[in-house]
This record gives sequence, C-alpha cells and structure tokens, in this order.
Amino acid sequence: MLIKKWNSLSLIARISIGLVIGAILGLLLPGLSWISVLGTLFVGALKAIAPILVFILVASSLANAKGGNMARFRTVIFLYLFSTLCAAIVAVLVNFAHPVTLTLAGIDAAEGYTAPGSMSEIIMNLLTSIVANPVGALANANYIGILFWAVIFGLALKQAGEGTKKSMADLADASSTVVRWVISFAPFGILGLVFDAVSSSGLEIFTTYGELVLILVISMLLVALVVNPLIVGITLRHNPYPLIFKCIRQSGVTAFFTRSSAANIPVNMELCKELGLDEDMYSVSIPLGSTINMDGAAAVITTFALTAAYTVGAEITLPMAVLLSIVATFSACGTSGVAGGSLLLVPLGCSLFGISNDVSMQIVGVGFIVSVIQDSLETALNSSGDVIFTATAEFLEWKKQGKELPL
Repeated sequence: MLIKKWNSLSLIARISIGLVIGAILGLLLPGLSWISVLGTLFVGALKAIAPILVFILVASSLANAKGGNMARFRTVIFLYLFSTLCAAIVAVLVNFAHPVTLTLAGIDAAEGYTAPGSMSEIIMNLLTSIVANPVGALANANYIGILFWAVIFGLALKQAGEGTKKSMADLADASSTVVRWVISFAPFGILGLVFDAVSSSGLEIFTTYGELVLILVISMLLVALVVNPLIVGITLRHNPYPLIFKCIRQSGVTAFFTRSSAANIPVNMELCKELGLDEDMYSVSIPLGSTINMDGAAAVITTFALTAAYTVGAEITLPMAVLLSIVATFSACGTSGVAGGSLLLVPLGCSLFGISNDVSMQIVGVGFIVSVIQDSLETALNSSGDVIFTATAEFLEWKKQGKELPL
C-alpha cells in the first residue's frame, strides 16, 4: 500500500520529499555517512549511462532522420552563445555595482592544477577532444568527441538497410528505458546528495567569503530569472516563465545537487521528451549544450577575474570589462575540454588586467573553497539552460507553422 502511494506521487514531489529528509538527517544525524552512498550511486549510474545514451541516440536519430532540423540547430547554437555572453555581462555589472576584495594572506594557491595559458590552448584542447579515440571518448565522457563520432556513424548508417536502422532505433528506445529506470531512483539519490552537502559543509564559507558567494548567487539568479526569460520571451513573443520554471524545477534542481552536467544529460533528455520536442533535435542539442552553453561558467570566470583585479588594485576600464565578457564567453565554451572546469580559466581572465599567475591561482584556490555553492549554481544554470534554449528553438518553428505551444 505504501509503495503504491509512493509511486502515485509525481517525480518532483518524490524528489522534494527526498530533499527534505536528506537535509533533516544531515542536520540531526551527520554521523550516518553511509547515507551519502545513495547519492554517489545515483550520480555514478547517471554518468555511466549518459555517454552510451548520447552516442546511440545521436547515431540513431541521424540514421533515421528525414531532415529539416538545420534552422532549429542554427537558432539553438545562437541562443546558447548569446545567453553565455549576456551572463558574462550581467556578472560584470553586478561586480561593478558591488566590488569585492579578498585578503589573500594565508590562502594557498590551487596545487596540482594547470591553467590554460591562452585562448589558442583552449581551442587546441577542444579540437583534440573532437578527434579523440571514440572508445576513449565514451570511457572518459568526452561529449564533444562522442558527438563527433556519433554524427559520423549516424551519417554512415544512412546508407544501411532498414533492418539495421530499425535495430538502431530499438537500441535508442532501450537506452531511454534504462535512463527512466535510473531517474526513478532520483529521490533516494537526492536524499544522499543533500545529506552529504548538509553534514559535511560548514558555515565558514558564508562567514569568510560571504560577499563573494553573494555576488555569484545574485549574478546567476539574475541570469536564470531575468535574462533567460527575456531572451525566450522576445524570441517567442510568449510568456517565458512556465517553460523557465519547469526547466529549473525538473533540470536545475537535479543538476544543483549532482553538480555534473554529464550526469544531468539523461534528465534533460527525459524533460525534452516530456515537452514533446523532436528527438532528432534534442539528442544532439542537449549534449552539445553541455559543451557550449556555459552561462554559469562565464559568470564565474568574470566574477573571479574582477575580484582578483579589485583585490590587487588593478585599473578596470569599460573597454577592458567588455573584452573580459567576450573572453569569458568563448573560453567558457571550452571548459569541458579543460581539466578543472571554469575555475581554471580564471587566470586567463586575470591576465587581461596584468595579474600574475601566482595571485590568480590563489583566487582559484578561493574558488575551490566555495565550490560547493559555486559549482552547484553553475551546473544548475548551465544544465537547465540547455533545455530552455532547445525548447525555445523548436517552439519558434512551431509558431511559424501555426502550432500551439504546450506552455
């Protein structure tokens, strides 16, 4: 009876229950560390199935595609890049309104990490990732490489017989079913992740680095609740908030706790299916978004670079801030090709102000200290945006065809 009642609840309701229980257990019984294993297993399962899902879905979609997606792909890529630039600009404005300086004495530089020295190095990392060994790309969750080889195989399979194409479609359906099974355990996974976060993260980051955390939170909330809705609303001439809130609720919340765009790809694909989007479209645009739709990363790079500049007293001019926004936008698109993610691109932004690598790596060290918040917010913003702009591109085509939007 209890199991039947539990299953009758919506997934969001069940996740909310898991979230609350995890927070309570983390506060009252922080010693029960085995509970966090639920989160580790859930994220591990999502990360394991995601590369296989992406490869099979993309290859199958291209093998069976009838065409006609080019306009939507152009739209979604433009929206990804434009929103990332807007996020960088918002972060600049927030930092101009409330400059933050840090006391670097006693802060250790990030050890064991190598930041890219230039934009050309980032581009080379991405190009190398594209032509990586396909088996290695699957094993290492290198999504730019997975996409490349999936497209190659998908185009090659267009010449295959109908039986082979049907087998690919059946494999894609089976992969989607496995994903649904994994996602059904989300309430328990979220319970474990919330427990781990609450029981292990003290309040020190709020007291010592509260201003910096506040700047990050304000910047990302402005992008999520003001900038992205504006982009969607102007593009569709339609109230954007039903779509925005649905994506934040069903994609952003999960991404916030898993702190992994790769782990959230299956969640996003299920959400796209629920929205009635074309699988040929979202099977490519969602994993592509996890590579180039980097609103949160752009805000992080910009915020930490400006904080470093204010800390050392570097001169910040408007043209330099605009250049920083552009650099943050394009370097953010390369975060997936750089070990360590967006934080390791902070020295690139710092170099625009003539800040030494020693100082910039100390700022990166601060980033790792507050990463429990920074990374969660960044992933939630990035991942929910993948679905928002994929849906926007498709809904725009629906409007041109006179179809009713589902939201």
